[in-house]
Amino acid sequence: MNGEDLRRCAELAKKIRIHCLKMVHKGRSGHIGSMLSMADMLPVIYTQILNVDPALPRKVGRDRFILSKGHGGAALLALLAELGFFPLEWLDRYYCDDGKLSGHISHHIPGVEFSTGSLGHGLPVACGMAMAAKQAGKKHRIFCMSSDGDLNEGSSWEAIMLAGQHHWDNLVMTVDYNRLQALGKSKDIIDLEPLRDKLELFGWAVAEANGHDQTAVYEALRDLPLVNGKPSAVIFHTVKGKGVSFMENDYKWHYGGLTDELLAKALEEVEAAK
Repeated sequence: MNGEDLRRCAELAKKIRIHCLKMVHKGRSGHIGSMLSMADMLPVIYTQILNVDPALPRKVGRDRFILSKGHGGAALLALLAELGFFPLEWLDRYYCDDGKLSGHISHHIPGVEFSTGSLGHGLPVACGMAMAAKQAGKKHRIFCMSSDGDLNEGSSWEAIMLAGQHHWDNLVMTVDYNRLQALGKSKDIIDLEPLRDKLELFGWAVAEANGHDQTAVYEALRDLPLVNGKPSAVIFHTVKGKGVSFMENDYKWHYGGLTDELLAKALEEVEAAK
């Protein structure tokens, strides 16, 4: 990833944060902390890693991306709009009665592969896609972004065991690992540690990186699969609410809404950030 690519990814991350703050405020919705924690990763994944085309969102041979933590879908929607999958104007009516964009992402929207939001559904579907691609001799890859809460679900671990058993090395799980979820710290609810060891025991190749360092994100995903014959997992260490100081590392911003005053304060921080 050269300097121009990095600048573009950084600018997209800023735009995602600005869009999400405005979308959540206008739609009177929540999950802003979950959106902000993945805002740096998504631009790198979509512009540097995935084989996708905004002009042909259903083109044959495209890579698939499933956002299993679909409650944070406004971040993905903001990026898809910025990349030209659908008009930017659609973001203005996010979560509104007369809008096209729902709170949890829907496959009816160009660029969205699967409707998600209920935790634990994304990775099993990604496994099905990986199996189908292998059986059909196809070369495209399937990416799934999971989270702390997502990995509390038994269905996620069934999928993890299945993928490792069958050596689906066309499957990539990225984990937005901010260590918080709806009601508190992950370690106090269902502790996932040692997460890397658990994934490796189930037959996955695992890497770790800072999810807010876009160069590190790129380097972690540049050469896939991490190991031939194994599904890949990249644990991205992130901060819930990243980019807005009063939201960072505070689980209350999983659901918390934005007043006019808090929106203005948050936007001022994000827009001033370099």
